[in-house]
Amino acid sequence: MSLSFWKPGTVGPGSTLDRVTENDSAVISAPPQDNRERLPIFKHRQKLLYCVENHGVTIVVGQTGCGKTTQLPQFLYQAGWADNGHVIACTQPRRVAATSVAARVAAEVGTTLGEEVGYTIRFEDVSSKDATRILYLTDGMLFRELLVDPLLTRYSVIMLDEVHERSVHTDLLLGILKKIRRKRPELRLIVSSATMDANYFLDYFSSGNGPNEAVIVSLEGRMYPVQIAYSDEPVPNFVEKAAQVAWNTHLQGGTGDILIFLPGRDDIEMCLEELSERIPSLPASAPRMELVPLYAGLSTDEQLRAFSAPEKGKRKVVVSTNIAEASVTIEGIRYVIDCGLVKIRVYNPSTMISSLVVVPASKASVAQRAGRAGRTSNGVCYRLFTKDTFDSLPASTPPEISRTDLTSIILQLKALGIDDLMKFEWISSPPAETIVKAYDTLRTSGLITDHNTLTPIGSKIAECPLEYNIAKMLFASKDFSCGEEILTIAAMVSIQDVFIIPGGAPGALAELERRKFTAEEGDHLTLLNAYNAFIRYGQSLSWCKAHALSFRAMSRAVSIRSQLKKYMHRFELPIKSCEGDAKRLRQCLVSGYWRHSAKWQPDGTYLSVHGNKIMHVHPTSVLFTRKPKSGWILFHDVEETKQLQIRILTEIEPEW
Repeated sequence: MSLSFWKPGTVGPGSTLDRVTENDSAVISAPPQDNRERLPIFKHRQKLLYCVENHGVTIVVGQTGCGKTTQLPQFLYQAGWADNGHVIACTQPRRVAATSVAARVAAEVGTTLGEEVGYTIRFEDVSSKDATRILYLTDGMLFRELLVDPLLTRYSVIMLDEVHERSVHTDLLLGILKKIRRKRPELRLIVSSATMDANYFLDYFSSGNGPNEAVIVSLEGRMYPVQIAYSDEPVPNFVEKAAQVAWNTHLQGGTGDILIFLPGRDDIEMCLEELSERIPSLPASAPRMELVPLYAGLSTDEQLRAFSAPEKGKRKVVVSTNIAEASVTIEGIRYVIDCGLVKIRVYNPSTMISSLVVVPASKASVAQRAGRAGRTSNGVCYRLFTKDTFDSLPASTPPEISRTDLTSIILQLKALGIDDLMKFEWISSPPAETIVKAYDTLRTSGLITDHNTLTPIGSKIAECPLEYNIAKMLFASKDFSCGEEILTIAAMVSIQDVFIIPGGAPGALAELERRKFTAEEGDHLTLLNAYNAFIRYGQSLSWCKAHALSFRAMSRAVSIRSQLKKYMHRFELPIKSCEGDAKRLRQCLVSGYWRHSAKWQPDGTYLSVHGNKIMHVHPTSVLFTRKPKSGWILFHDVEETKQLQIRILTEIEPEW
């Protein structure tokens, strides 16, 4: 059924958005939050507690916003599941969800965040070993905890939230927790999702554990309708179009905030810039616009900005990656603008290269996005793609385990004593070629023996909260006497976008500022120079602004470095300086990045040593306009747009 509801002179006829199509899959919502007892989950409180008491696994299906993530742990807490020093855990695929939900639940419980309610994410622990009873944490952090306590004995209930996202750690936890349940039958599992095949998970947990092992609870709730507007023709520039639709929506008046979904940080910043340039032309009668970015690279405080109410007389416009798609609820959103794309990491086992690729989102994902508009009232979702495009989308995103490098994962599984991957109860088996390549890499790196058992250094590296190659550099720094510098580089490559380089004239000035830190050897040493200067000049916000550096990113690097330093001490790795010897430092980099090496080609591109792929230097690299003297480089990672672009490069000698 098609409805025409655009006001003349706004998006109306003649534009690429002039039609609204009702779509049942996207009519998603929940009641307002001012009275929590109106949430759908409250109707099912007794049923849920009964199921948790009488079944090992409770599979909860309910739309985002029904209250399952915030309220269910509180029900369990009130029912005594956290007595006698036990903890109720709730895992999230993303750190923004773990932090924002923990803050909200702490407020509802009436406690200080970090006391009865806390969170743990990589490089950040806001919880108390003695006081915390409800703990929100990323699935990766719970997986790492298995290395210390294989039976997770401090937990009475573990809730795996948003399992439909099928992150690699969620898949691994499902298999390991199924095994733990056989040894700890008193442990209760809750598997929850907004959209998932509940019967698939029911069969998985029942297999080998008995027919009464698992039960399904469905949380239905009152729905607010979300009208869907499709584009009549393909949109050539989705960033520009998203900004235009947001602007037109804002000028139409009405109440409610706007949420824009874009694939990555670059797209988000371009969209924010486009909207910022329009703001001076806002009519005096129109409300002001409050522009808020939301993506994984932001600090916790900056991410939480997206969840706070806008100032009086302002409309909030949140421009986000898919992290706002599920797990988290941004109150007040009434309009969603969806470009229909997502950036995911894809691993190619033949080239042994992982790259970030922009691909069409799945039907499940775009339905989730549309649902953001129907949380508190009727909403509208503008899809910047055609109905035919929607019909051709895959039903769901492939599980991360089917498209990721398993080298670090297999190392950690071995540290847990899981040696026979064929006997592991996978919810979805990873590709055989990916497993073979991972074993080859671990053997070549000296982390496992020819008999596939862990070496002493492999056991230690499995405990580090870093990718195996970065951790290997920390251990190699002992041989090259450059622990001080490698520690800094490891912290700096763990964050995103240290340098702020906007477009236009300010961009030229920012580029001049960056050159003050530039090392001719490449980006790793340039990042080292920037960090050392930041410390030397007192970790100052004003100094960062003057030198086009992100104070937020630099401060996070300081925090990460201090935590990695504890691992250096624990493993008795000397923190010595190479005293400016760039050769030793770059040789140490090769110990971790040996798979990521490439040779310069006469046309200015690079040919990867592993896989013979043609690659281009990312424009943000200091080697973007330079040819390395040796003709050889190593790189940190790859991003795939219209071409493969390598980021964070350093010149090396081929014999290394």
